[in-house]
Amino acid sequence: MLRPWTLDIEIDKSATKPIYLQIADIIIESIKSGRLPKGTALPGSRTLANSLQVNRNTVIEAIQVLLNEEWLTSQERRGTFVSHNLPISSKSKSLQAESGIAPEPQLPVHIPFDDGHPDSKIAPVDQLGRAYRQIFKRNARWKMMGYSETNGNLDFRKAIASMLNQERNMQLHENQLCITRGSQMAMYLVSQCLLRPGDYVIVESPGYSSAWKTFEKAGANLIYIPVDSDGIVVEDILPHLASNPKIKAIYLTPHRQYPTTVTLSLQRRLELVSLSNQYQFTIIEDDYDYEFHFGYRPLQPISAFSELENVVYIGTLSKVVAPALRIGYLATKNQKLLDSIIDLRRIIDIQGDSIMEQAVLELIKDGTIKRHIRKATLHYQSRQSFMVKMLDEHLATQVSYHIPQGGLAFWICPQYPVNWTMVFDRLTEKSISILHPSNYYEHTGYEGLRLGYGSVSEEQIKEGIIALADILAKARLAK
Repeated sequence: MLRPWTLDIEIDKSATKPIYLQIADIIIESIKSGRLPKGTALPGSRTLANSLQVNRNTVIEAIQVLLNEEWLTSQERRGTFVSHNLPISSKSKSLQAESGIAPEPQLPVHIPFDDGHPDSKIAPVDQLGRAYRQIFKRNARWKMMGYSETNGNLDFRKAIASMLNQERNMQLHENQLCITRGSQMAMYLVSQCLLRPGDYVIVESPGYSSAWKTFEKAGANLIYIPVDSDGIVVEDILPHLASNPKIKAIYLTPHRQYPTTVTLSLQRRLELVSLSNQYQFTIIEDDYDYEFHFGYRPLQPISAFSELENVVYIGTLSKVVAPALRIGYLATKNQKLLDSIIDLRRIIDIQGDSIMEQAVLELIKDGTIKRHIRKATLHYQSRQSFMVKMLDEHLATQVSYHIPQGGLAFWICPQYPVNWTMVFDRLTEKSISILHPSNYYEHTGYEGLRLGYGSVSEEQIKEGIIALADILAKARLAK
């Protein structure tokens, strides 16, 4: 086979880097730059050694490095070729984009370990469609085609308030609620109306970066406080409160902390209520997955403490029914803040989906939502049990984890340092999707991975965990 391939390799024999590694690194750079396209045949080791005037064993060592790192593949009786599945890092991809080289088309994801999405296949779609059609059969259906209240349909707000009061021990009135298009919109409205440029917001670390970006968009600075097995470390907050009068809020996911899934202890909840009242900062409580709980009765939200003076509670129905159903809500007893939120909502989105709100209201009234939550909870509990079984069978010696009392995700931490770039390159090659830790860490010292199991099948879970075990073992770094 003819191999019309030449490459200028300048070897620095005075350098501390071994010659075989110099050769390997130059070939890698040529592959990254596109000078050596995928499938290109390399010259034989003897030919390359002669052209470089080095010992053939040196070239063989360089090629072996490239084979081990999967830049090259070897085909029996045919030779050595540039791999079709290259381990291109995110940095390389950025350089590739800057150089104008078109990126390779991404492979479809085979196993999507998302960050905790519900299973849309069990959503009550038929019941929702039926409720939607029934609304249009009403005699006064023409009234629905006009404008409705900016903060949401009144009857729908009454139903949400009743749910929160009965199931979460809150004392809310429907006029203390604003319906939104999902929890992210609620977060945006709160941040724009509560914060001013130069204010500070305390956040959990690791935490929900989409909320961080929302606060920063409002001009706020972030103070990152670590999370342990009992939730956010309250004692680390105290020095900041004592020295910084511009701390305006703290953002929390106390029911199941995102991403670690730990529950904020009762003692720390009480401490935060006391500190909020003392220093007059607002607690923004994001209760994103309260409904799916597998153990005993969960702790009541921080917002349920009647002595708490400054709080905004954010929830969603998108996880209860389906992600495509963009209905969230926020609740606060701060009337001035709520009025500002409704005014801003009126500017950017004069009203929500009133017809969908009434359709969901029908499902609440006829008990469909409650029945679905019971059915979904059993479904996810079974899925979680299978996830535990797979983790114990294939990753028990490699990662540590705790079993959450609900929710749709696990938090796993490797028991040894790993090369995260290699981990995610290998995951991409195997068409396995896991949210990169940079999405919930503000620094590069990653400690864990969030694995959502709600929307993946048992077959996908098994295949994905087995693959992850192999990848973590190969990406282990020497201490």
